[in-house]
Amino acid sequence: MKIPPGLQPLVDDGLVDDVLRPLKSGKEAAVYVVRSGGEVICAKVYKDMAHRSFQARVQYQEGRKVRGSRQARAIGKASKFGKREQETAWKNTEVDALYQLVDAGVRVPRPHGYHHGVLLMSLVTDAEGHSAPRLGEVELDHAQALRFHDELMRDVVRMLCIGLIHGDLSEYNVLVAPEGPVIIDFPQVVSAAGNNAARTMLLRDVHNLRASLGRFAPELMATHFGEEMWLLYERGELRPDSVLTGRFTFDEASADVDAVMMSIEDARQENIIRQQGREEANERD
Repeated sequence: MKIPPGLQPLVDDGLVDDVLRPLKSGKEAAVYVVRSGGEVICAKVYKDMAHRSFQARVQYQEGRKVRGSRQARAIGKASKFGKREQETAWKNTEVDALYQLVDAGVRVPRPHGYHHGVLLMSLVTDAEGHSAPRLGEVELDHAQALRFHDELMRDVVRMLCIGLIHGDLSEYNVLVAPEGPVIIDFPQVVSAAGNNAARTMLLRDVHNLRASLGRFAPELMATHFGEEMWLLYERGELRPDSVLTGRFTFDEASADVDAVMMSIEDARQENIIRQQGREEANERD
């Protein structure tokens, strides 16, 4: 096939020998099957995003670190340079996450390097060597669904133990390989400690998987693994080998709204008194 412009620099540098076929194309990137050093892998070519896409990413980027103070200021001001830096940081996030996740034992595509804005990584295949299907495209028996759920929950725990949350996990970014489910697509990965919406995103990820696999194993619909693992994480007790039950006791105590309002009013009155004291002191001076 004709070499896509985004892959031409890698071909020129000898990093890619041949472009075999397109694999998929989405809003954020186009993925191609390529041959590199005699091995068939895939190449993810990121697309430049419009300004409105940057706005949609804000919830994911909270808590992420950038290279330096100049870049951070530029991103905060949304200048042209800042948008370029934000785009670069968005792409680098997936690359960095993949290396961390492989080291943590999470089942993800193995990265083969990042060159000219293109991520090279292993191609996930089925038993016949074809591109692996997505989780939402396969029919599972009851035992398979339970096994897949157990393996995915274990990988979500491993991610959380190194401070990461996928942020957009569902049946559409889990591939089914012979050895089990493989999680893909990490540009929106979330900082568990630095993002105020981290708990919400974790629960959404876990509940998405619960809903998908619950079609084949209905008992999963009564489980609360996300709530359980987040509670352990908050307490500093979550470990990669933590035994999870899926059972969770929710706090059903209603909030004492009157007490909260009284506390706010007390604080407001104290602030007024302090302000009056400062003004009287200034008048005496």
